Amino acid sequence: MPRYKLLIEYDGTDYVGWQRQANGLSVQEVIETACKKLDPGPIGLRGAGRTDSGVHASAQVGHVDLQKIWRTDALRDALNAHMRPEKVAILAAEAVEDDFDARFSAKARHYLYRIVNRRAPLTYDHGRAWLIKRRLDPEAMHEAAQVLTGHHDFSTFRDSECQAESPVRTLDRLDVFRAPHDEIHIRASARAFLHRQVRSMVGSLEHVGSGKWRAEDLSQALKARDRARCGQVAPAAGLYLIGVDY
Repeated sequence: MPRYKLLIEYDGTDYVGWQRQANGLSVQEVIETACKKLDPGPIGLRGAGRTDSGVHASAQVGHVDLQKIWRTDALRDALNAHMRPEKVAILAAEAVEDDFDARFSAKARHYLYRIVNRRAPLTYDHGRAWLIKRRLDPEAMHEAAQVLTGHHDFSTFRDSECQAESPVRTLDRLDVFRAPHDEIHIRASARAFLHRQVRSMVGSLEHVGSGKWRAEDLSQALKARDRARCGQVAPAAGLYLIGVDY
């Protein structure tokens, strides 16, 4: 059976997350349903990142095995046609070797978190960013964020329902900077993340940016390895999976 790598974009607002669930429509289910209209065989779509409900993606990666050999541009267009009017799109399809695995072959995952830092309410960015009205200090946030980079036990920033065997991860990058249009962007990169790790780190960094915490408070929260020491969990709406390296 030929295997295809899919580059996927979606607005996660209306979905229960990437992974198929009993309590609502998932991105995985949307794509698998479209695949079944093209191929009679069993469909098993695996994604690189199991994004939560409300989280978006500009470059999610998945793989699927189909019985039919497809021209990749035709597969892309056929899947997009069958997914209308869902807010999910296949940007590209690529034939890959049988040992390629969208999840386990990944060497790094890259996330972007968008904060809109202004007094006025969100309009077209509603559901796509975190609005914070009080003025934040992105330079202080960036400086504090560097204590989280490297190899650590991230128990403080791990959701209580996380199923990972170990809380230890290596965070390669955590950068905070002011972007145009009153935005503050936070970029995080690692081979793998714990459940809600990025949103937990962002929520704690907001405490630094608003002056509630100092960099030392963030460092002590990390060292505590205690979920109760996490500042807050940032809303899902501001988080985007923007890239996966192989």
